[in-house]
Amino acid sequence: MKTTLTSNLRPLLCAFYPFLIAAAALWTMPKNARAQLYVTSTPGGAGVVSKYNATTGAPINASFITGLNDPTLLAVSGNTLFEANAHGNTVGKYDATTGGAINPGFITGLQQPVGLAFLGDELFVTNKTTGTVGKYDATTGATINANFITGLNGSTGLALRGNTLFVANAGDGTVGAYNATTGAPIKVPFITGLREPVGLALLGNKLFVANFVISTVGEYDAKTGAAINANFITGLFFPEGLALLGNKLFVANNQNGTVGEYDAKTGAAINANFITGLSLPFGIAVKSAK
Repeated sequence: MKTTLTSNLRPLLCAFYPFLIAAAALWTMPKNARAQLYVTSTPGGAGVVSKYNATTGAPINASFITGLNDPTLLAVSGNTLFEANAHGNTVGKYDATTGGAINPGFITGLQQPVGLAFLGDELFVTNKTTGTVGKYDATTGATINANFITGLNGSTGLALRGNTLFVANAGDGTVGAYNATTGAPIKVPFITGLREPVGLALLGNKLFVANFVISTVGEYDAKTGAAINANFITGLFFPEGLALLGNKLFVANNQNGTVGEYDAKTGAAINANFITGLSLPFGIAVKSAK
């Protein structure tokens, strides 16, 4: 008598196929789906960091970190979130998953800190009042050189490309390029003709600059400083913080309480009202899913 395995296996295979399909769907799910977006704002005058789903804009925790003193720009390194307190003259260090304080006074004695950037274990901080950039140990907060770069004019946003540190100067409408190891100028000014630049963001060889006064984001060549499109994004509402997630550029609009989402290649709006209902949003940062 001949038996057949095919008929016996068919019910098992039919039951197994949905499992394979579901597993494949999870495997191919975009990592961006779990990315998180952090935003500083001052609801009721109180400084907070709020946490959102970076794919949908849905709130995860509107009061993720509280008790801040005029928080400005943000930076994420691994699972650590750093935020600058302009009026508290400090940089705080927090757990990027829980919001728990690691050290709220991680760096003190600053002068209206705004911009933050990392290079390995070093943290750069701009002091808007004194027109300086300080360099600190990102693990301990110890000062490496409080006057790493001097002679700036209202220094605000920072961005790093390799060993080049870009510094936005709100006071004279420029961006300068400096050696991130020595602080020596590479090209100063690197970009001119800006209007109170604040946030900076890099995508490959493109440098995006938020112009607060004229409510635009400009696009520049990160190697030469040449304008690619000075009016890359228009119709904003006093933009300050910028952040990238893949080919998406997020813009914090200080005066209408929104974060907009734009195509970083074309400047086209994906969702100009990606997040709404904020109070004077300033800094934004993205933590990508691993």
